Amino acid sequence: MKRVGLFLLTNLAVLAVLAVTSRLLGVDRFLTQNGLDLPALFGFAAVFGMGGALISLAMSRWMAVRSTGARVIGQPADATERWLLDTVARQAQMAGLPMPQVAIFDSPQPNAFATGPSRARSLVAVSSGLLEQMDRRQVEAVLAHEISHIANGDMVTLTLIQGVVNTFVIALARIVGYAVDRALAGGQEREAPGPGFWITSLVCELLLGILATMVVMAFSRRREFRADAGGARLAGRGAMIAALERLRAVHEPQALPASLNAFGILGGKALARLFMSHPPLEERIAALRAAL
Repeated sequence: MKRVGLFLLTNLAVLAVLAVTSRLLGVDRFLTQNGLDLPALFGFAAVFGMGGALISLAMSRWMAVRSTGARVIGQPADATERWLLDTVARQAQMAGLPMPQVAIFDSPQPNAFATGPSRARSLVAVSSGLLEQMDRRQVEAVLAHEISHIANGDMVTLTLIQGVVNTFVIALARIVGYAVDRALAGGQEREAPGPGFWITSLVCELLLGILATMVVMAFSRRREFRADAGGARLAGRGAMIAALERLRAVHEPQALPASLNAFGILGGKALARLFMSHPPLEERIAALRAAL
């Protein structure tokens, strides 16, 4: 599969913790006692669904650094790091952004990603392989692509979309679980949800979560075209095309952990297009050329 994404994995983990907590506190029992309280259910789902997404967003920069072992550049150690900082600073200024944190992570494959909870608290990271296998013009285009992700507010938009789909997943799973539980009980009232509710709602959350991932991935593919266009404006269309062609020439990298591919310049191979976070490189290059 293409990236499930650090954001998505963190979001799922947070939702799992919140779901267990709600059951221990008797929230599900309250919602299903004496019939299903739909307004309360959707309120509960919205709080937990958006809450999981917002917590994931708040943790995104810290998790990115931890999962890749990236080193945030404070004081540049050499001319390459100085150039990297200067280039990001110049592009951020052109895009009207505060200076992001800049980091390097060790990987032989060329890749990069941008993340962070807001435009003012963002991070741009590149792999050592990117700096070694691309010329500065191509690296500049990759950086411009990542800066464009930040300028477009992609992380915040992704959070809102994830929060909405979380809300529907939580609510619909419990509605189906309640219906199955009532059917198994023969219509008799129960003081607490039975096994049918717990098992059905859990299975539905997993299945609906897969469908929700398709929605998030569809947005992710669209945002790549926008970031490519933004990169072309900041670094030049020719440089952006050259960078994508270079990535294609060295084959699609797997430098980022599967959990971070969602935020990189290039995702990994997908079993199905519906789960791809990035469009094929050929399509991205064709879109840039068509805009000439």
